[in-house]
Amino acid sequence: MKLIIGNKNYSSWSLRAWLAARSGGFTFEEIRIPLFIPGSREHILSHSPSGKVPCLIDHGFVVWDSLAIGEYLAEKNPQLWPTEVAARAVARAASAEMHSGFAHLREHMPMNIRKDYTGKGHTPEVDAEIARVVAIWNDCRARFGKDGPYLFGRFSIADAAFAPVCYRFKTYGVKPEGAAAEYLATMLTNPHMREWEAAALAETESIASEDLYG
Repeated sequence: MKLIIGNKNYSSWSLRAWLAARSGGFTFEEIRIPLFIPGSREHILSHSPSGKVPCLIDHGFVVWDSLAIGEYLAEKNPQLWPTEVAARAVARAASAEMHSGFAHLREHMPMNIRKDYTGKGHTPEVDAEIARVVAIWNDCRARFGKDGPYLFGRFSIADAAFAPVCYRFKTYGVKPEGAAAEYLATMLTNPHMREWEAAALAETESIASEDLYG
């Protein structure tokens, strides 16, 4: 199994797939391709038909979308989704909402682990999307989190889906309250998240379009 990813400092989509694979107990070769430099798209295309990361290759079988990768891995390890039907449905809905939404948050608060942009990036639209994220976290923890510290108790693909937002909240100084604050702390101290963060901090590439605030 191989996982094609981009820069760990910037590539939120790569983080989602990588975290699902690591948390699911899979052994895989990590192929990191720095983004937005000469030849990077061609290099990615040699692995991924979409020309984007992440891309999972399992004995020649290719899956090229982060949520689809999570679903594929869950077919092999069903523990990546909650076992109870209602919890699993909500976990999928929350993951899909994160996958397709929150455009203002992505635009004004891109994932950038190496920076401290406290107070930057706020607009009314961004703040509304932050409030929605916090509402999802509080709701999932209240309804489904009794068996552990993650959104649905034990770690799931839903946590991988929101992992980049956790780094965004840290970078931009967003401080939720209540259960959401506890969840954020849990995610930021997750061993796999700390492994990813350490690698991101060790990277030297910079992408000007992602370093929005200097």
